[in-house]
Amino acid sequence: MSATTIRDVARYAGVGVGTVSRVLNDSPDVSVTTRSKVLSAIEALDYTPNPIARRLSLGKTLTIAVIAPFFTRPSVVERLRGIEHVIAESEYDLIVFNVETSSRRDAYFHSVLRRERVDGVIIISLLPRDNDVDRLKQAGTSVVFVDVSHPQFSQVIVDDVEGGRQATRHLISLGHRKIGFLSDYEDSSFYFTANRDRFTGYCQELEAANIALRPEFSAHGVHSRSSAYEMAKRLLGVDDRPTAIFATSDTLAIGVLEAAQQVGLDVPKDLSVIGYDDIEIAEYLRLTTIRQSLFESGVEGVKLLLEEMESMPGAPAQILLPTELVRRDTTAPPSARSAPRIFWKSR
Repeated sequence: MSATTIRDVARYAGVGVGTVSRVLNDSPDVSVTTRSKVLSAIEALDYTPNPIARRLSLGKTLTIAVIAPFFTRPSVVERLRGIEHVIAESEYDLIVFNVETSSRRDAYFHSVLRRERVDGVIIISLLPRDNDVDRLKQAGTSVVFVDVSHPQFSQVIVDDVEGGRQATRHLISLGHRKIGFLSDYEDSSFYFTANRDRFTGYCQELEAANIALRPEFSAHGVHSRSSAYEMAKRLLGVDDRPTAIFATSDTLAIGVLEAAQQVGLDVPKDLSVIGYDDIEIAEYLRLTTIRQSLFESGVEGVKLLLEEMESMPGAPAQILLPTELVRRDTTAPPSARSAPRIFWKSR
């Protein structure tokens, strides 16, 4: 039996093919009565529009692209889940481009944004350079950034400076004055900004509490548990070691927990540990952390993109999502001595 065509629907409903097409494209130029007849015919004949023909009739690809770095990382996965959650209820298909090298990022920025390929693009965590901005603008495709800020594009961002302050403030409030900081490399080739902003918040909060910044208490390396394990062992091996460590992701914080166990330190009695993200395993491990709205940032990012794709371009929009301290079992007052008094500077 041959598949039902748009002509079969038109014949069944007693209308022209153009009228059926207008109903399928949700055109307002169809009366309520006629629309009802066409929809009834579609249901009766179990008609499914040809996706290629529909794309041609709309002059769209009905495809949205996401360009994301290292999308096996839990934080990126959660953002992708939020994006997919919205896309699944729309008529759009989703393509994800994984960026693991700067050359691949450059290639995707050059090729993916062509209008004949996609109708819109979400870029996660990758800050554009000046030549990238020119290219993105010239492509004429709607672009929204998630987890990175640029004045010429709409964006969904997290206040990572405040998140860094929240983590450090929590440790100081418990009585810690020797607070380590552990993060990814300041990777200039990818232009990530989150770790830089969290370090800024860490430094600001130390200064506000009259605590000197100690370079030997900071470590930067590859984003992995094993790298964090090695970095934490080095921090814990210095003279007058930290009594607390702020890791800029939960993945890194898990490496710190493993290092503490290996060198015989009890968490939180001997060492307090706080992470960042609040991924699923953080609750299982009872890890104190800073929660950022990962899933929600994906949802808001794709909603913002869909709005921009349907309306005339206006001023770039910004959605700022808050962070939240989640207290669990890996932070406590330092036990080796009584907590010192903290004299805060006015902000």
